[in-house]
Amino acid sequence: MSSISYDGTNFYTFIDTFNVRCSIANRGKNKQGRSNLRQVSYALFCTSDGHLPLCYDIYPGNRNDAKQFPLMLQRFHRFFQKLSGKEGEPPKTTIIFDKGNNSAENFALIDKLVLDYVGSVKLSEHKDLAEVSNEDAKFLSQEASGLEGCKAFRVVKKVYGKERTLVACYNQKLFNTQFLTVQADITKASARLSALQGKLQDRADGLITGGRPPTKASVLKQCKSILSRQYLGDLIAITVKKPKSGIPRLSYHLDSDALKKLSDTYLGKTILITSRKEWDEGMIIKVYRSQYVIENVFKEMKNRNDGTWWPLHHWTNSKILVHGLYCTIAILLRSLIFRRVTFAGVKISLTRLLSELRAIREVINVYTPKPGRKQPRRQTTLSKVSQLQEQLISILQLGRPKENSTT
Repeated sequence: MSSISYDGTNFYTFIDTFNVRCSIANRGKNKQGRSNLRQVSYALFCTSDGHLPLCYDIYPGNRNDAKQFPLMLQRFHRFFQKLSGKEGEPPKTTIIFDKGNNSAENFALIDKLVLDYVGSVKLSEHKDLAEVSNEDAKFLSQEASGLEGCKAFRVVKKVYGKERTLVACYNQKLFNTQFLTVQADITKASARLSALQGKLQDRADGLITGGRPPTKASVLKQCKSILSRQYLGDLIAITVKKPKSGIPRLSYHLDSDALKKLSDTYLGKTILITSRKEWDEGMIIKVYRSQYVIENVFKEMKNRNDGTWWPLHHWTNSKILVHGLYCTIAILLRSLIFRRVTFAGVKISLTRLLSELRAIREVINVYTPKPGRKQPRRQTTLSKVSQLQEQLISILQLGRPKENSTT
């Protein structure tokens, strides 16, 4: 219970648009890119150790994370009070959450409930830290804490009405991924701008005559859409001119200085916020990184083969709530199995564990009854199992069937 992860996700549905019997499923920003469908949202508190679910909620798909977070905080706080009893103190724990839940009201509630936390903040909200060079001497290597390629420094700033500890950290692996993403975005945007530039030239040369003639405003709108990805608006400079011919002309170029500055400041950088000022930077970073646990839980829930959520064949609020309940129970059972296997010293992923268990087959051989016997003799056995599967059978106390069973 030393660290608890919190996050929310959503599941798209195929509930009809005009089905008025369901108020939970609503359209919103879907995390699987299916915003055209009604969705159901799911929030979860789970332990970082073994991802055991502690507290969950099913809520409308059009409610954003920052509005759901305070409701879950209060429910979680009541849950902790019940654990400790009337006269005891709640267990000491740290809540981990991402920047999508941030707001001044939410941090005020955290302070009121006296909860310790580790979260993150947007780089754009703390430009003084984001624009510190990645090569600045302020950064201290965290390799001693087992964080290879990571360096960090801390400051104390007034954030959301109170002095709080911020940790700016740079991760080389994150930089590599983000830099490649920016390069890919630049390539795609340049290709689209080149195509737009060519169409404008063709219209000016009379090769394209049909349709509504473009205006300077319409061209700028298209350029804004093309450069909508993060950082592109600062990296690619565009110019739209309207000559006497009346057809706008587009020119653009990559700002190499802006790309160099971006690579030296924003890329690879994360800013964490915490109440655990007694911890060192390495510990704060490690605790925040444990957030991947709950992200993996959601990923497994959405798996079409081994997931717990699909399929959702319900379209009324009450049945969707029950569906969320038994899906959470399924997560709990999986977590307990995984926890037992892990404590026994078997280091495998949950996906591999489920795959190995699914491959264990029970075979029942039915023999023709002998003269004078009404019931046929049955022999129950297991298909050939691997050494790992044999170990799992022993750890989970599944037991082998008796070879000569007649029942």
